[in-house]
Amino acid sequence: MNKTWLELAADFQKELAVQYPQEEIKQLFLWIFEHLTGEKALHYALTANDSLDENHLQAAIDYLQQLKTNKPIQLILGEAHFYGQVFDVSEHTLIPRPETEELVHLIIQENKGKPNLSIIDIGTGTACIPISLALKLPATYSAIEIDTNTIQVAKRNDAKFNTGINFIQADILEWEILFDRTVTFDIIVSNPPYITNEEKTAMHSNVLQFEPHLALFVEDEAPLLFYDHIADFSLAHLSTDGTLYFEINQYLSHETADLLRKKGFQSVQIIKDINGADRMIRAKRTSSLKN
Repeated sequence: MNKTWLELAADFQKELAVQYPQEEIKQLFLWIFEHLTGEKALHYALTANDSLDENHLQAAIDYLQQLKTNKPIQLILGEAHFYGQVFDVSEHTLIPRPETEELVHLIIQENKGKPNLSIIDIGTGTACIPISLALKLPATYSAIEIDTNTIQVAKRNDAKFNTGINFIQADILEWEILFDRTVTFDIIVSNPPYITNEEKTAMHSNVLQFEPHLALFVEDEAPLLFYDHIADFSLAHLSTDGTLYFEINQYLSHETADLLRKKGFQSVQIIKDINGADRMIRAKRTSSLKN
């Protein structure tokens, strides 16, 4: 069966019209074009009337069928774009979000030029945060992740970018046994699970069906569980002038900030994302907090 890229694009528009807007279908198709050909999307216009080889055609048809099940394109292709790079992803990892890119950018802008930094990412997932930071911000990097399958993806990404991150498989809720008290970090960053079960009803089915709930959800009665434990970890392991960066639940931003202030953090600031939602918190610790 011969088919040109242009004809295949028309098939995508027809088959996915019920699920996606026309422009989004176009973007999905171009992403698949890039993945299969190794060419940039701009090259599509030059080859639109070329026939696909059989392998590319069968792969594209398979991707189309998976898209019809609402499976995210990132999990279909096994890769996700984040902060100018392409990261391996799997069903065991959270798909990196644009909001998290803003967190990475904030950390880079506030810390570039600082020497001998030590940085740890808690709940690293794909390791997109520490790797993206490492490519722009020279430092010593560590990352904590609880899930065995997830940390394998993180290590693949680390090897791909040759960033030399020290991975620690552990549960941050048991942080007291992870490090000696003398170990400190200049930056602690985390995008922990923060979506309550109550919020599930408002989420798209492709997230609920295909992304790991371990990385997404917390119980309604303890929505700040991870922030509480990571804050305590930070009190013990931030350097004197160190900074804690969180990605947060926009609906619990003030509660999260209050939690940090009550623990003794200073300069606690809620930062909005590009859409105007409360998305990040930056906090400093006082010199008197460390024994």
